[in-house]
Amino acid sequence: MSVTRPNTDQLIDLAADLGMTLSADEAAEYLTLMAGNFAAYDALDAMPDNIPVVKYPRTPGYRPEGAENKYGAWYVKSEVKGAATGKLAGKTVVLKDNVALAGVPMMNGASTLEGYIPALDATIVTRMLDEGATIVGKATCEYFCLSGGSHTSSPAPVHNPYKMGHIAGGSSSGSAALVACGEVDMAIGGDQGGSIRMPSALCGLYGMKPTHGLVPYTGVMPIEATIDHTGPMTSSVADNALMLEVIAGADGLDPRQYAPVTAPYTEALGKGVQGMKIAILKEGFEVANGDPAVYEKVRAAAKKLEEAGAVLTEISIPEHHTAAVIWGPIALEGLQWQMMAGNGMGMNWKGLYNVGLLDAHSGWRQRADELSPSLKISMFIGEYFIQKYNGRFYAKAQNIARKVKAAYDAAFAEYDLLLMPTCPIVAPAIPAADASLTEIITTAFSVLGNTQQFDVTGHPAMTVPCGLIDGLPVGMMLVGKDYDESTIYAAAAAFEAAGDWKTF
Repeated sequence: MSVTRPNTDQLIDLAADLGMTLSADEAAEYLTLMAGNFAAYDALDAMPDNIPVVKYPRTPGYRPEGAENKYGAWYVKSEVKGAATGKLAGKTVVLKDNVALAGVPMMNGASTLEGYIPALDATIVTRMLDEGATIVGKATCEYFCLSGGSHTSSPAPVHNPYKMGHIAGGSSSGSAALVACGEVDMAIGGDQGGSIRMPSALCGLYGMKPTHGLVPYTGVMPIEATIDHTGPMTSSVADNALMLEVIAGADGLDPRQYAPVTAPYTEALGKGVQGMKIAILKEGFEVANGDPAVYEKVRAAAKKLEEAGAVLTEISIPEHHTAAVIWGPIALEGLQWQMMAGNGMGMNWKGLYNVGLLDAHSGWRQRADELSPSLKISMFIGEYFIQKYNGRFYAKAQNIARKVKAAYDAAFAEYDLLLMPTCPIVAPAIPAADASLTEIITTAFSVLGNTQQFDVTGHPAMTVPCGLIDGLPVGMMLVGKDYDESTIYAAAAAFEAAGDWKTF
């Protein structure tokens, strides 16, 4: 099969798009000179793709409805049984629906991607199956993951198991709801602005955003490579540490990974916090829409760590506010460049490209009106600044990110962990079907105040459930130095052992 060749008129138009002028004779001559290049593309087109072999049998599954999908959290129920033995033997796992599971539909919360079926398994999928996990399906997520709410997925919202009619958080909304209601043991989430930690906090779970690059992102649909993270969401610290133990480490296929340092995370669980230096971050309690009741719950949780032997000190890192500012240009220009203009993959990096996803996702241009409001506004901002300012603000933000990271690192030279609220408020109500554009978008971004910073810096950060307000969970966030997830787990386990968080 041959790739399509342009005619002279098409080449003249293509050149015009690049700011060049060609005559018909010049275009014809260029086309003659390009014949060898097109022949090479023909040869490449005839070659089989080089993707990992799928190891475990599975069926496409089905989309549950009605009582079987009470919270709207399931996209597809399927079953893929892993090895007979291993660290995750007997554990059920649901995947956020941006994670490729070969032969099982994937739509990443987006109507424009519905019908796509991956041909490969993400690296983390293979690792979990090799360790005995049973993957039971795909969880609903927000429209191309661009929302901290759970009301922007196609076709319907995900409800919080603690209170129907309230958001479950996003964008890993279904993952959080399914673990919280007890239908699965563990879930995989993704985090570019807080999308593991926010839904985990709002649904009373433990959610770990690992150090950037610790867990391979291979086979997960990218948003922006410098802030892409994937990690575990569980109802216990032990399960969280166990899952991270299985999925962490280099795979040789992900350019986000630069000599990641792994550890036996489960060995940290009984170490306690005696003498551990924990810094309460002043700026973490200054989020514009913060609820004083949430702040009070988190400070009370910190006190329990102090009672367990930790040494608490309040500190200030003004760059925490700077990190929130620079997240926008990085995330919004970056997602527009890579996920949307770049058809989900982008270019200029070595690793495993999901060609089938690239082809399927490219169709969004013909159905762009279907995109969610929270994605549209993100695209508008990103595209405007790319066109108007040539990406200079993205570049400047990345430069400033190094300075911001250094400010946190200076604190980690003195303290073991930072502590602050995960979300500034508890789960708000799901906007009504006829809600205004303003309400839809405001709700989508209402809980990001403390999470986005650590996607920019890449530091590991975990939310720990620490109480209820009007029946809705509150999360405390613990942040550590690069590749020091073990210290976070030690503190989280000590807090978990202090009693039932729902009574705090």
